[in-house]
Amino acid sequence: MKKIKMILLAALLLLMLGAISSCSKTKEAAVDDSAEVEKVKAGFVYIGPAGDFGWTYAHDQGRLYAEKQLPWLETITVESVPEGDAVRFIDRMVQEQKCDVIFTTSFGYMDDTFKAAEKYPDTTFFHASGFKRAPNMGTYMGDMYQIYYLNGLIAGAMSKSNKIGYVAAFPIPELFRHMNAFALGIKEINPKATVSVKWIYAWYGPDKAREAAEALIAEGCDVLAFTEDTPTVIEVAQEHQEKGEEVYAMSHYSPMQAYGKDAVLTGQLTDWGVLYEQMLLDYKEGKTTDMTNYDMLWLLSENAVELGGTWDDMINPKYVETLKGIITDSADFGTISIYDLVMKRHEQMKSGRDVFDPFTGPIYDQKGNMTVAEGEIASIGHLFAEMNYQVDNFISPLPQN
Repeated sequence: MKKIKMILLAALLLLMLGAISSCSKTKEAAVDDSAEVEKVKAGFVYIGPAGDFGWTYAHDQGRLYAEKQLPWLETITVESVPEGDAVRFIDRMVQEQKCDVIFTTSFGYMDDTFKAAEKYPDTTFFHASGFKRAPNMGTYMGDMYQIYYLNGLIAGAMSKSNKIGYVAAFPIPELFRHMNAFALGIKEINPKATVSVKWIYAWYGPDKAREAAEALIAEGCDVLAFTEDTPTVIEVAQEHQEKGEEVYAMSHYSPMQAYGKDAVLTGQLTDWGVLYEQMLLDYKEGKTTDMTNYDMLWLLSENAVELGGTWDDMINPKYVETLKGIITDSADFGTISIYDLVMKRHEQMKSGRDVFDPFTGPIYDQKGNMTVAEGEIASIGHLFAEMNYQVDNFISPLPQN
C-alpha cells in the first residue's frame, strides 16, 4: 500500500512539473507574440505637390507602397519645398518630428542634404538623382535614360516634319542625360530630324509648359517630350489632335496616357516603391552605417523603370500597327520594323548596360566635340555629374546660366 502511495505521489509531482513547464512556455510565447518590432520613421521632402501626377506623385506612390510592404514603417511628407531652402524643413523633421531616415527627392536638394547630413550625423539621408555622398548620406535613382532612348526611336519614326520638341525644366545633368538619350534614339531612326528645346525653369509650371508646347508646335514640331511635373504638354498635344492635327507626345514619369488618348505614343514610368522598400530594408538591417559608396542606381535590369504611357501597355495600342508597318535598316538587326526594334532594344537593355547602352560612343556634342569615344560606354560619373551638353542633333543653343 505504501508503494502504491509513493507511485501516485511521483505521478502527481510529474503532472505538477509539466503544468508549470507548460505555463512557463505559454507565458514566454505570450511575451514573444506581444513584442513589437522597432518602428522606423521616414520623412520625404518633395519638390512639388503630391497631386502633380508627375515626379512627386510617382515618389508618393512609392512611399505608400513601402508603407504597405513594411509594417514597421511610419512616414511623413512635406510638399513644394523650394530648392535651396530644404535645410529648415529637414531641421523640423529631425528635431521636432524625430525622423530616423530622410529622403530628399530632387536634384536641387543635393547641397542642402549634404549640409543636413553633416549637421545631423545620427540621421540617415538618401538623395535622389545626385552624386554627393557622406557617411550618413547615400544616393539613389530609378533612372529613365534607357526609356527615353526608346521614346526617341518612336518619336523619330512618327515625325513627319522632322522637327521634334522638348519642354525642359532646368539645365542639370539629369535633364541632359534624358534629353540626350531621347535625341540619340531619334537620330538612330531619323538622322534628318532635329530637336528643339524650350526651357521653362520650373519643375511644376503648367502655364509655362503650355506656352512652351504651343511655341514648339508653332515652329513645326509634331512630337513633344517634356520634363515638367504635370500632363500639360500631353493635354496640348491632345487638343491639336482633336483639331485634326498630327501632334504627338510622350508620357512622363507616371501613367499619363488618359490625358491624351490620341496624342500619347508611349512614355516613361518609374516604380519608386521597389527602391524605397530596398533602401529602408538596408537601413533596418544595418547596411547603411557607412554610405560613402552607397549609390542605388536602378535601371531596366532592376525593374525600376518601364516603357509606356500606362502600366498595361508599353506602346499606345492605337499606334502599335502603325509602328509595325514602319520599316528601318538596323546595323544590329538588319531590316526590321520600328516596333520590333524597340522591343529588341528593350530586351537588350533589360539584360544590362554591357549588352546595349544608348550612350555608347562615338557621341558628339553640338560643337562637334567627341564626348564618348567610339566603342566606349559612358561612365556613370559622366552621365550623372559631367553631362552638361546637348548632343549634335539639337538645334537649340545651350542655355546661358
